Amino acid sequence: MRLRLTGLMAVAAAALSITAADAQMRPPAALSNQIVDVPEKPGYVPAPDEEQLDPQLRRQPVFFRNNEPPGTIIIHTNERFLYLVLGPSSALRYGIGVGREGFQWSGLQKVSRKAEWPDWTPPPEMIQRQPYLPRFMAGGPGNPMGAAALYLGQTVYRIHGTNMPDTIGMAVSSGCFRLVNSDVQDLYNRVPVGTKVVIRQAPEL
Repeated sequence: MRLRLTGLMAVAAAALSITAADAQMRPPAALSNQIVDVPEKPGYVPAPDEEQLDPQLRRQPVFFRNNEPPGTIIIHTNERFLYLVLGPSSALRYGIGVGREGFQWSGLQKVSRKAEWPDWTPPPEMIQRQPYLPRFMAGGPGNPMGAAALYLGQTVYRIHGTNMPDTIGMAVSSGCFRLVNSDVQDLYNRVPVGTKVVIRQAPEL
């Protein structure tokens, strides 16, 4: 009887693992196609309740099959999720905002440096689309770069916070990856300079 119960428990655990794996590979249906033109709001400071994300986008441990060493960051642009690898089948998942259509990319990078409450210098492409933006803004609560930034190699792209938490789960940026401030601070404290970052644009078949 004990052997039969043990076998049933193993089957149930396997079924749960498959369900979790299937769920974590799919973007939330309401978010997967949200590519919108949302202007930046330099100087805007969100209220605490605005930083409360939809449950699917909140930071949480998930089943995540992968071949990367623990500590690697894997970004699935299509899913709107960033994964911090914990092991071969687990990760800490963060909901993110990604680049708008025409500004999404993929590749392999490393965290080249880190900064808390970084200054912001909008790239020329962003100023061309939104000419009202300041050419420079010092770091602070109303800065679009948010509470922290992880710079990706020698590119102009970063993983950073935001003063627009309602854009998490959307494709609105000029190629950077944004998190709510509490999440980017958590990630900032977990990963060192030199961390491997894998950016994947399309879902794997």
